[in-house]
Amino acid sequence: MFEVLNELFSYTFIARALIVGVLVALCSALLGVSLVLKRYSMIGDGLSHVGFGALAIAMALNLAPLKVSIPIVLVAAFLLLRISENSKIKGDAAIALISTSALAIGVVIVSMTTGMNTDICNYMFGSILAMSKSDVTLSVAVAIIVLVLYVIFYNKIFIVTFDENFAKATGTEAGFYNMLIALLTALTIVVGMRMMGAMLISSLIIFPALTSMRLFSSFKSVVISSVILSVICFYIGIIISFVYSTPTGASVVIVNLVAFCLFSIIAIFKNKIGGVG
Repeated sequence: MFEVLNELFSYTFIARALIVGVLVALCSALLGVSLVLKRYSMIGDGLSHVGFGALAIAMALNLAPLKVSIPIVLVAAFLLLRISENSKIKGDAAIALISTSALAIGVVIVSMTTGMNTDICNYMFGSILAMSKSDVTLSVAVAIIVLVLYVIFYNKIFIVTFDENFAKATGTEAGFYNMLIALLTALTIVVGMRMMGAMLISSLIIFPALTSMRLFSSFKSVVISSVILSVICFYIGIIISFVYSTPTGASVVIVNLVAFCLFSIIAIFKNKIGGVG
């Protein structure tokens, strides 16, 4: 095991993937709790599809993927919330409208420029080889911004997550904090998408929160558990991906699925014991 870890850390591209991956896992876990509780978790899936379309445009124009994707996905997050709040197109319908359109645009652009080769597989399902040095630098900067803003506005995000009407009644700008959550999610999606893949990055947002909720009930305990779980599952997923040459994103998702099943089993036994007691 230690030999595998030594070999793992000897590769520069693995070190880059671990740096970005840990930061993405942290950001995803923090935001995921609020998104799941607000029943808006599929926003991650929708924005990842938009990100794929943006990556396709960047690839076609020979531009830096992250520099193109970040503004496009941020605009998509803003539009998604505005459409959902101020029109007859609500929630999941708004997400479906934007995500499927962006995905279709991305697929058409890729097929017209590079063709359906291995690049499309890497973009859709993730690759630890995808992160360049400049990508890592930009990803670290973006992740730090997400983490700092989340910590600063933690109390407001907590209030808006649990009772939006109460938040509005107390003078809290609920719309602003909903938008903040969406924009931070958009940044996290873009940073992690090249490594996790457009089809799978949303799992990092959903799985840790749902898994933690199997055993914990308070907001703070769920957040802490989600962060720890997310990082551990990512590390294990990277190791599996390296040893068995499997796609990074899929490997991390499978580890998260196993963790969810284990927590669910523990929760069942815990409830039975509590019932007997």
